[in-house]
Amino acid sequence: MIPSYLRREDELLSKLENVSNEVFSSLVYKLEQGEDPEEMLTMTTKKLKPESVILGGVLYQANGKLVEKFGEQPTISYDSLGKAKVFRWRSQDRKRYDVAWSIPKPQTKYILIVRHNSAAVQVELYAFLIRIAGLVLVISVFVTLSTMLTLGITVIRPILLLRDDLVAAGEAISADLDDPPFSTLSIERKDEMGEVIEAFKQMFQRVRKEISDRQRIEACLRDEQEKSERLLLNILPAEIAQQLKQEQSPIANRFDEVTILFADLVNFTGLAAQISPIELVNSLNQIFSSFDRLAEFYGLEKIKTIGDAYMVVGGLPTPRSDHAIAVAQMALDMQQSISQFKTATGQSFQLRIGINTGSVVAGVIGLKKFSYDLWGDAVNLASRMESHGVVGKIQVSETTYLHLKDEYELEKRGEIQVKGRGEVTTYFLIGNG
Repeated sequence: MIPSYLRREDELLSKLENVSNEVFSSLVYKLEQGEDPEEMLTMTTKKLKPESVILGGVLYQANGKLVEKFGEQPTISYDSLGKAKVFRWRSQDRKRYDVAWSIPKPQTKYILIVRHNSAAVQVELYAFLIRIAGLVLVISVFVTLSTMLTLGITVIRPILLLRDDLVAAGEAISADLDDPPFSTLSIERKDEMGEVIEAFKQMFQRVRKEISDRQRIEACLRDEQEKSERLLLNILPAEIAQQLKQEQSPIANRFDEVTILFADLVNFTGLAAQISPIELVNSLNQIFSSFDRLAEFYGLEKIKTIGDAYMVVGGLPTPRSDHAIAVAQMALDMQQSISQFKTATGQSFQLRIGINTGSVVAGVIGLKKFSYDLWGDAVNLASRMESHGVVGKIQVSETTYLHLKDEYELEKRGEIQVKGRGEVTTYFLIGNG
C-alpha cells in the first residue's frame, strides 16, 4: 500500500508542476529570446487567477542575484539550491509545494522557484488512501471468507464429521452396539485428510475384531469354567468346593449329629455274570441316577458309590435338624424306585438299606482324584446296618429310631450281633406313621 501511496503522490505533484509549466512556458520562451525578466514575470503573474494553485515565486539570476518575486515566498532559496537543476520541497503540513527550475539563456541563465498550494493534493491522497485501505479490506475480507469457506468445506467439516464419528465409535464399542452409520467413510479423498479417515476406518475395524475375538474367547472360557464348576459340584458339595478353591490345605469338619444311609443291590454280582458289561453299567446308571434325584430332592449329600453300593448322608455340610427324617423318607422312596427297574430277562432288583445316626468327621484329603468322605464310628455302624440287614428291608440303629419313632412306623427287630460292637438293638423302618 505504501508504494501505491507514494506513486499517487508523485502523480498529483507532477500535475502541479505541469500547471507551472503551462503558466510559465511563455516566460521561459521570452527569457530565451532576451526579453526583460522583470517585465515578463510581472506580465505572467498578472494572468494568474485567484483560485490558481500557484501562490507565489522568486526569479534569480544564475549568480544568485534576485531579479523579481511575487505572491507567497517559497521556502527554497538560491542558497539552498546548490548545483541541482530541479529541487522540490513540501511543507510539514503538506499544504505547500515548492519547485525550482533553471532557465538557460545565452551567456546567462535564470532560476525560477514557484510555490504551489498542495492542500488539494493531500486531500486527494487521503481519499486515495481510504480507497486503497477499503480495497485492501474488501480483498482481505474476501480472501478470508474464501479461505474460511474453502477450509470449512475441505478441512473443518471433515474434521467435525470425523470427531462425531469417533464419538459414535466409542459409544458403539463401549456399549457393544452395532456399527453406527459413519459420515466420513463415504468421503473419498486423496489428501492427508483422506489418509486420516482411512486410518480411522482401519482402527475401528481392528478394535472391533479384537473385541469380538476377546468376547469369543471370554465366552469359551466361561463355558469351560461352568463345565468345570458343574463337574466339581458333581464331586463335592458346593460349600466344600468353594472352600477348596480358596485354600489348598486339607479340609476337615466335625459334625455332631448326622444320619448316614448305605444301600446295596442284592445279588448284583451274580446278575453281572448274566448280562453284558454295557447292560450292567446302563442298569447301574439308571438306578443310581434315580437315587441322585431323590438325594437332591430331599437336600441330602451323596457321598459315593462303591460298586453296587450307594452312600448318602443328611445334616452336612450344612447342619439341619431333620436329617434323620429326610434320610428315612429317601430310603422309603428308594424302595419304591428300585421296584421299577428290571433286567433284560425280567428279573427285579432288590435293595438292602441300613441307616445310623451319630457324629462324624467329613473332609477332603489328597491332591489328586480327591473326594468328599466321612469317617467315624457312626459311619461304620451305618455300614453294619446295611450288611447285617434283610433284603427288601430298611434297618436302622437305635439312635436313628429315637429320631424317627414319632414320625414313622418302625418295627423292632431285636438284638443282632455286630462285629466290633457286640449285641446291637435294631429296627425296621416300615413306612410313614
